[in-house]
Amino acid sequence: MTEYGRGQGSEPWHPEDPLYGDGGWGGQQAPVGQQSPYGGQPQHYPEQPQQPQYGDWGTGEQAGYGQAQQQYGYDQQYPAQGHPQDQGHGHQQQYDNGGWATGTHQHVQYPADPADPYGQQVAYDAGHQPDYYGTPDAYPPPEPPGRRRAEPEPETDWDPGPDQGEHAFFAGDDEDDGDEPGNRRGRGDRRGRGGGKGNGNSKGKKGRNGVACLVVVLVLGGGLAGVSYFGYQFYQDRFAAAPDFTGDGNGQEVTVEIPGGADGYAIGRALKAAGVVKSVDAFVAAQGSNPQGKNIQDGVYTLQKEMSAASAVELMLSPESRDNLIIAEGRRNADIYRLIDKRLELKDGTTAEVAKKDWKNLGLPDWAMNHKNVKDPLEGFLYPSSYGVAKGQKPADVLKKMVARATETYTKLGVEKKAESLGLDNPWQLVTIASLVQAEGTSHSDFRKMAEVIYNRMKPDNPQTYGKLEFDSTYNYIKNQSKIDLTLQELRTYDNPYNTYFYKGLPPGPIDNPGEDAIKGALNPTDDGWYYFISLDGKTSEFTKTNAEHQKLVEEFNASRNN
Repeated sequence: MTEYGRGQGSEPWHPEDPLYGDGGWGGQQAPVGQQSPYGGQPQHYPEQPQQPQYGDWGTGEQAGYGQAQQQYGYDQQYPAQGHPQDQGHGHQQQYDNGGWATGTHQHVQYPADPADPYGQQVAYDAGHQPDYYGTPDAYPPPEPPGRRRAEPEPETDWDPGPDQGEHAFFAGDDEDDGDEPGNRRGRGDRRGRGGGKGNGNSKGKKGRNGVACLVVVLVLGGGLAGVSYFGYQFYQDRFAAAPDFTGDGNGQEVTVEIPGGADGYAIGRALKAAGVVKSVDAFVAAQGSNPQGKNIQDGVYTLQKEMSAASAVELMLSPESRDNLIIAEGRRNADIYRLIDKRLELKDGTTAEVAKKDWKNLGLPDWAMNHKNVKDPLEGFLYPSSYGVAKGQKPADVLKKMVARATETYTKLGVEKKAESLGLDNPWQLVTIASLVQAEGTSHSDFRKMAEVIYNRMKPDNPQTYGKLEFDSTYNYIKNQSKIDLTLQELRTYDNPYNTYFYKGLPPGPIDNPGEDAIKGALNPTDDGWYYFISLDGKTSEFTKTNAEHQKLVEEFNASRNN
């Protein structure tokens, strides 16, 4: 028999038979399921050199299906010619050494007919290739007897084994049981690779399915538990009331310092850290519910642990809870130093000494530095307010807080910007005027008129005082006293830069620490022509424009005192 390729039906089975993907009829075997022209996609054979068969057929390549086949000689190419295919057998055209070959195998390929589904298939020689398509085994082509497999019987119950997509976790080590209905030996024969646990019954399968169900239940149960937990937490965060204590506390006192500028959340965090409230949100809610909640100030508070948020807010709004150092408006620095010593439980004079030696490092602004004849450079900068001062703190730290508060207030109110528009040399003079307004005024309603009196008297050519302020408060400051009954002889003969009876214009610096209203009065004086003032009742002041008017009020005042 003439041989054109390997794997003919008459050959014994060979490792290169079609099941191994190579050794088909004259070319590369397509994968199983595609080898039959009736059972899958058309076969495709890559172009590759063919070895000569029984004589010199030339060195040309076999053309692809539906293409003209070319043989090469003398570097020339000839187009394929021939006749239409006859029953799938093509005639090969060859050219060898300049002439046409005369063998009996001159085959010519013609382009396939698009309507012919087999026009793309490989053509075989009818005289030498067995025609399998006329035999009972044509669909698919026969395999060697040793490789033929029994057709599987129809399955009656679907069970996806490990090779059917079932996850290995659920598959376990058991293989399919050989005695199951249908006797699916296609998988049962693989039992040797498993663990040899096949026992001829369905207990392994049932056990595996039971474990799988248990795992699914546990996973679903855990998921539901997680969803429930996080759902509960979401509800608690969004809708439920914040955790809170009940009552007014457990009787254990605790001191909490609230810094300046702290909002409700910052206060709540400080209270929670001290064990006063149970949660920050509870405090914020209670503060928002209290009409006066926003009036909580900075400072030191004495509270109790485990208080309800509402009771903590109420106590912080009460003066009873505040353990702060309160600096009143118009206080002089000498008095404030003594208060700090007492609060810090220090020896008298300790804070005053620190201020004297370290005043340049306590935060004064540049415009408050290096003025002549100033008694205390910090005067006017220990701002009146409430401060959290407790034992253990350093005097310098307390002074820094006060200076910072004063500087912040002066900047906020525009002291630096407005000094020049008021005819002053610098902001320092404006603070000095504010301290005089604070010292001489008896009420906040007096401050703007008192400021005008100062500005009018500062004018060197004014016809009333000729540039002298003549304030008793400046004399009392330098004497560190607060007397009312002072004689003109005493006032006009004491030579000191702070004595405005002796020197014209402003004193070298502030004489106390003015509050916000006094500062505002100095920034916005009236313009009514006031030069004089007197308080007949100690609560309000009477203002006049001339000295004659002023003297009448002085006589009235003296008469009321039986002088």
